[in-house]
Amino acid sequence: MTLNLCVLTPNRIVWDSEVKEIILSTNSGQVGVLPNHAPIATAVDIGILRIRLKDQWLTMALMGGFARVGNNEITVLVNDAEKGSDIDPKEALQTLEIAEANLRKAEGKRQIIEANLALRRARTRVEAVNAIS
Repeated sequence: MTLNLCVLTPNRIVWDSEVKEIILSTNSGQVGVLPNHAPIATAVDIGILRIRLKDQWLTMALMGGFARVGNNEITVLVNDAEKGSDIDPKEALQTLEIAEANLRKAEGKRQIIEANLALRRARTRVEAVNAIS
């Protein structure tokens, strides 16, 4: 038995196919979803989506949004999403280093909040790449 997973951003469909299982980062922690899961709607945090296809696990970096689970269908609507396999590891590390430097230089509440969000996004991209191995 499988689940139909659809990951959407405002600009594109990132994923639309059947999967065996997912592990989703929500604002209240990680949620595992298997076939016949109870219906839920939840906020999606900046974090990793783990997708199981048969015996293989894939990762995707999600940048916050919402998810709905019901009738063996999962719809994830996020601000942005990137498959771990599509992320350039060197570029992701450079972005992380820049985000860390920007946080150290940030002054004022707004700059600190924006720098923290950029750092979380950068860490998520690096984690998505590292989880592939």
